Amino acid sequence: MTQHTDLPSDLLPATVREFFAAHVVRDADTASSFLTEDAVIVDQDETFRGRKEVHAFLWDAGSEFEYTTEQIGARRVDDTRWVVTVRLEGTFPGGVAELDYRFTLRDDLIAELVIANHAA
Repeated sequence: MTQHTDLPSDLLPATVREFFAAHVVRDADTASSFLTEDAVIVDQDETFRGRKEVHAFLWDAGSEFEYTTEQIGARRVDDTRWVVTVRLEGTFPGGVAELDYRFTLRDDLIAELVIANHAA
């Protein structure tokens, strides 16, 4: 059964919280430590596979812009899938974006992360 309830961030799995905290401050090394060896990240229809590609993505993601990140929602989909919704404001085109970070966990690590526009 799918559960769609807003959760405070402290009720997210530690792996998701800690990955996200590292990602927000652009600490690619720490963020990568929460990923499986065969992790996949999909960001706006671009796919990165394996720890080397994913680490490079995390290192470069958004580096050409200045922006703030605010968590505005979180929910549990099932035992292995979680969604964190964030609002970005900054110097990128459009200046404001709401994104869903859709995490799939395996053995307490992130096996897949899909970053996409938030579906209102």
